[in-house]
Amino acid sequence: MKLTLKILGWSLLVLVAAAGVFIAANRVPDRSVEELKARWAPAPSQFVSIAGMQVHLRDEGPRDDPVPIVLLHGTSASLHTWDGWVQALKDNHRVIRYDMPAFGLTGPAPGDNYAIENYVAVLLAVLDQLEVKRCVLVGNSLGGYVAWATAVLHPQRVERLVLIDASGYPFQSQSIPIGFRIARTPVLNRLMQDVLPRSFVEKSLKNVYGDPSKVTPELVDRYFDLTTRAGNRRALAERFRRTQPGPLAARVPELRLPTLILWGGRDRLIPPPFGERFQREIDGSTLVRFEDLGHVPQEEDPARTVAALKEFLAR
Repeated sequence: MKLTLKILGWSLLVLVAAAGVFIAANRVPDRSVEELKARWAPAPSQFVSIAGMQVHLRDEGPRDDPVPIVLLHGTSASLHTWDGWVQALKDNHRVIRYDMPAFGLTGPAPGDNYAIENYVAVLLAVLDQLEVKRCVLVGNSLGGYVAWATAVLHPQRVERLVLIDASGYPFQSQSIPIGFRIARTPVLNRLMQDVLPRSFVEKSLKNVYGDPSKVTPELVDRYFDLTTRAGNRRALAERFRRTQPGPLAARVPELRLPTLILWGGRDRLIPPPFGERFQREIDGSTLVRFEDLGHVPQEEDPARTVAALKEFLAR
């Protein structure tokens, strides 16, 4: 018995020591916006005072476009996820994108308000600030939830709707990125406010890509750096706690506007049957499925996915 207790004691000490080494090796403190601006907010980035935040946004393309395209990213992403689309669109369209509250260089929302209605309110404040009365509203994942919720709650502001692997329905994932699992786990999510192994970011990205080989070191750099923006790691945990899918889901069939649905056939976070459900419940909508792509198809293959958008806009 004494020998067993001694072995257990030594094992516990080894585990504690290993945990200490892991934490020390992977401790990454928060970084200020000023530290991150040079790399991640060059022109045409701007910071605009909206809803109590300095919102990081980009507004590109012809200002006389009567119906701009507004792009909304997903959880833990940033406006950079749309770089490929913007390059293909900005010569002929005004294109607006911004870092949503809790993410990118915008950072945490005042009062940690991550209710879907507040995300909608921030979007409306951005549109009002930029004097946009109506828009083509495009959203991926959480951004898709914000997009269709806006079209339900404020239909006069949305002329066309594009949903890309959108959330909003209660769903069960086939696989969840390690970063999301940690952010949802009490105690662990507090630890990760000071600790961030780069390997966790890389594994999370590979989890949501249809082809993990497309995850480059530069892509990992971007997600890693912007996750360390002051307050973002704590805000991510709060976002998962406070932004719940489901409350507005019964109103999806109310949508009566031209709607394009794009979905990655290899999306394991929000699997393809949920794209099919959006198509069934939004009368007259069109579903385009990219069998080899994952949860962020607009980032994984900008050329093919933006071509589907252009065809939709040309109708």
